[in-house]
Amino acid sequence: MSFAPRRTVERPRVPPLRSVLFAPGSNEGAVERALSSGADAVVLDLEEPETPMTEAVRARAHEVCGRVLRERGAGDEGPRIFARVRTAFSGGAFSDLRALMAPALAGVLVPKIEGPEDVVAMDALVLAAEVEAGRPRGSVGLYPILETAEGLRLAYEIAMASPRVVYMGGAVSRFGDIHQALGYRWTAEGRETLFVRSKVLLDVKAAGIRYPVSGMWGGASDDLDGLRAFAGELRALGYYGMMLGDPAHVPLVHEIFTPSAADVAYWADLVRLGDAAAETGEGPILYGDPSQGEGHEVHLAHVESARLNLEWARALGLT
Repeated sequence: MSFAPRRTVERPRVPPLRSVLFAPGSNEGAVERALSSGADAVVLDLEEPETPMTEAVRARAHEVCGRVLRERGAGDEGPRIFARVRTAFSGGAFSDLRALMAPALAGVLVPKIEGPEDVVAMDALVLAAEVEAGRPRGSVGLYPILETAEGLRLAYEIAMASPRVVYMGGAVSRFGDIHQALGYRWTAEGRETLFVRSKVLLDVKAAGIRYPVSGMWGGASDDLDGLRAFAGELRALGYYGMMLGDPAHVPLVHEIFTPSAADVAYWADLVRLGDAAAETGEGPILYGDPSQGEGHEVHLAHVESARLNLEWARALGLT
């Protein structure tokens, strides 16, 4: 019996995004507020920033977002800038990309994904826009948004469709496209979407996405306790950030998705002890109170988990 080798995709290294804040691309004031919010990433929404979505609105969005991106350099301080454009098969995506293809554009959100073919098609359009604008090939990342039942079902295959795919996760909303696809009834506790968020997390991690992102909070903007509980569950599941629609939520979300000083010190201790034991050959490695159970006797898996977590903390500038 023979087995096919495990397929891998070599992806560029990208930083963790604790907050991915959406702003309507046709609203210059909202765009400026998002850019000054302190969010790790801002998404300029050109797919449907207003309703009704007229050609005049789209032209204004192209002008506003294109100017914002041209005025910023690729290495400028501030959030990484992404743009949500129309679907690859809509006939309008390339027009959106042409308006945005400046050095400051970090990536493109691909909406309403149904399968890997949507990623392949967008990859080709982005490549054409990169070449036309004189940007290095492969310099613009892809961030597929899973809003359809088909897309959720094929999350792993979608993530594996292109090395440009650098961020993904289980996107949920109170009454948006994903609600139409699944028909759930939103609750603040989020049990109705727990399976979706968990399933997608497993798929994208298996595909090699280092820092999955989920969201959004569907409750009232002033329900900070509800937001804190929802964000805390996402972090507990294994997500490293979440999507947002309100700039005022950025500080709380960053608090949830930033490891504490005590966490970083603990991980550093485990790595130090593990490295010392590897050098001397002496063990076992014991740490802290024996009542900690698994955490008391340190094994290689613990050390490597701590090393991985320190990499995350380092990427956030904490070490």
